[in-house]
Amino acid sequence: MKAYLGVDVGSVSTNLVVMAESGEVIESLYIRTNGQPVKAVQNGLRMLGEKLGKDVTIMGAGATGSARNLTAVLVGADAVKNEITAHAVAVSKMVPGAQTIIEIGGQDSKIIIMRDGVVTDFAMNTVCAAGTGSFLDQQASRLNIPIEKFGEMALQAKTPVRIAGRCAVFAESDMIHKQQLGHSLEDIIAGLCEALVRNYLNNVGKGKEILAPIVFQGGVAANVGIKAAFEKHLKQELIIPKYFNVMGAVGCAYLAKEATRNKPTNFKGWEAADYAFRPTSFECKACPNNCEVIQIFENEKLVARWGDRCGKWSNVNVKVS
Repeated sequence: MKAYLGVDVGSVSTNLVVMAESGEVIESLYIRTNGQPVKAVQNGLRMLGEKLGKDVTIMGAGATGSARNLTAVLVGADAVKNEITAHAVAVSKMVPGAQTIIEIGGQDSKIIIMRDGVVTDFAMNTVCAAGTGSFLDQQASRLNIPIEKFGEMALQAKTPVRIAGRCAVFAESDMIHKQQLGHSLEDIIAGLCEALVRNYLNNVGKGKEILAPIVFQGGVAANVGIKAAFEKHLKQELIIPKYFNVMGAVGCAYLAKEATRNKPTNFKGWEAADYAFRPTSFECKACPNNCEVIQIFENEKLVARWGDRCGKWSNVNVKVS
């Protein structure tokens, strides 16, 4: 079977998708990055190779996420795109007609405005953790509640309390204060969900025309409490796609298919899981920019450099953009 590979590597999760030519997702993986993107990608390749290696021929590979340049070198990507493009492509294929994409991941959140299948506006929040999945994880751990039950408990609230959600530090302090006043955990958790939604709409979504159909994706979309809070504030039903937590990788698979039309792929094969990759960096002193140049060695051979503004170093070897 001919298929396409999409890889989305973020700070919290590494997602891999193998998609058939028809657009059907054959296999998907959601792996914790744990601060080691090289190891996470190679583990994903190894798992997919063991499961699909004999039955699937990868015709193209795509990479996105905050570690997309690194990922492109690891797998041999044919398409390297930012997260906005990857998520928009996935939604346009899987939820035709969608006009708004709400995406909340582990470390950042974004909104993408689409009209007639084209991205017309977007915004990202990478500054404060208060509106992200990592903050919810942290609070669930502090309250000794499995994150999987966090949303269900929010739906059981009778009178959600108002939590100051503009800052992660203030939100946690306010939650502790509300606990000390005797409010139930359910009411506090529901208040936190509503605070996260207010934070998102007042910052990421500020000034945006949020029109239905609205797609909600990213790891936080699994939290039914957050979904309910969004629907309460927007007075609209949110659509959660089947592969909500790996949509970036799905979009990459579609982009890889387009990039390899009538072209051979650069995919290195499942055996890249066992290659010895070694990332290093140095500071270029040739000018006042003092660029940090990243370089990647594959089995002790230099295969890529990037990070310099002038191209002095990246143009010498394989350049990933």
